[in-house]
Amino acid sequence: MDTYERQVRVAAPLSAVWDFHATGDGLVALTPDWMNIRIEEQRGPDGESDPEELTAGSVVVSSIQPFGVGPRQRWVSDIVERREEDGEAMFRDEMREGPFPHWVHTHTFRADGDDATIVHDRVEYELPGGPLGRAVGPLGLLGFEPMFRYRHRKTKELLE
Repeated sequence: MDTYERQVRVAAPLSAVWDFHATGDGLVALTPDWMNIRIEEQRGPDGESDPEELTAGSVVVSSIQPFGVGPRQRWVSDIVERREEDGEAMFRDEMREGPFPHWVHTHTFRADGDDATIVHDRVEYELPGGPLGRAVGPLGLLGFEPMFRYRHRKTKELLE
């Protein structure tokens, strides 16, 4: 399994950063326009449609069409863990259906004083394509870097 990690310091309190990342709206805001993301459905752990907060057991069904090319790609993510402790918070989503054979994204947030937060993303992934995908797996960061650079820049822009 390959891993990609990136972090950024955001000049905003942990509570604001955490709340922002708790909804599908946050996902849309942090996805570059060229990905053409569309949230098709959100369900809470009890099956509730469009929950106010995505907690453990929630499901997000989205679709993407990078650069508007080709058919839309369906992406189903399960929020498998979400916890908040004194000065730290995290959630983990796992792709159940989508373009990658394996995708686990852990989002970690740590207070850095009263008015700043360290946002850390860790993705464990496997590229599609079987043996060829595994051979070029480490090169996946070439695609991930612009995406996460955008996410972090946009987080700062929206919350600072």
